[in-house]
Amino acid sequence: MSSTARIRALWRHPIKGHGRETLESVTLAEGQTMPWDRRWAVTHEATRADGSEWAPCANFTRGAKVPALMAITSHTDETTGTVTLSHPDRPDLHFDPETQEQAFLDWMRPLMPETRAQSTGIVRAPDRGMTDSEFPSLSLINLASNADLAMFLGTDLSPQRWRGNIIFDGALPWAEDGWIGHTLSIGTAQLLVREPIIRCRATTANPDTGARDLDTLGALDRLRGKQEFGIYAEVTRAGTIAIGDTIEPV
Repeated sequence: MSSTARIRALWRHPIKGHGRETLESVTLAEGQTMPWDRRWAVTHEATRADGSEWAPCANFTRGAKVPALMAITSHTDETTGTVTLSHPDRPDLHFDPETQEQAFLDWMRPLMPETRAQSTGIVRAPDRGMTDSEFPSLSLINLASNADLAMFLGTDLSPQRWRGNIIFDGALPWAEDGWIGHTLSIGTAQLLVREPIIRCRATTANPDTGARDLDTLGALDRLRGKQEFGIYAEVTRAGTIAIGDTIEPV
C-alpha cells in the first residue's frame, strides 16, 4: 500500500437489498458484520430461508432481480429498533421490522414487477447479518477503482451502486486486489481481507432512480476480464472506525 488510504464514507444496509444509510463512525465486533448491517432480509415466494440461520442471497428479494430497490434509502433508530425507508416513487415508511411486516409488504408491492417472485416476509438470523458472503463480512470499495471504471464507461458512476460498507480513497485503482490475505488496521480495529466481491445485476441500476442504465458487468469484463469489484473483509480485532481514519497494513 504505497499511498495513504482513508475512509471517506461509511454505509450500512439494515434491511438487505432495501435501503442504505450513512454513518460517521461505528464500533465493530470481532467476527461480526457492521452493527445493524443486513440485520433483516426479505423473503420471497420461492425462498427456503426461515431466519433460523444465514442463507444465500437467492432466498431474498434484492436489487439483482428488482432494480427499483436500489433507490431506497433508510434511517435506523437503534433505540426503538424502527426503520424509515424512502424511495422517489413511494411515501416514506416508518415501521418496526420485527412487528410491522405487513406494513412493509404493502409499501413494497408497487415496486415489485409482477413477473418476479413477490416478497412474503422479513427474517432475521439470530447471530449475524445476512451478508452475501458465507462469513460475516464488511465490504470495502476503492473510489479510485470506481473512477477508473467510470472513465472506461465514459459517464459518472455513483459508488453507491456497490452497496459497500467502507468507502475509501488514497489508493491506486484496483490496489485492493493486492490486499487479499492481508490484515488492515483501520481506526482501532483490524480486518482480514478474505476475498474479492463478485458482482451481480444490482450494480446496473441507478441508485437515485432504481432504473437499469449502465452495463457495469460488461464493463468489468471488458476492462478487467472478470466481474469483480471491491473486497470482503472479516473483523479480527474489535474497535471503532470513523470517516477520515487511515487504512494501513499490519
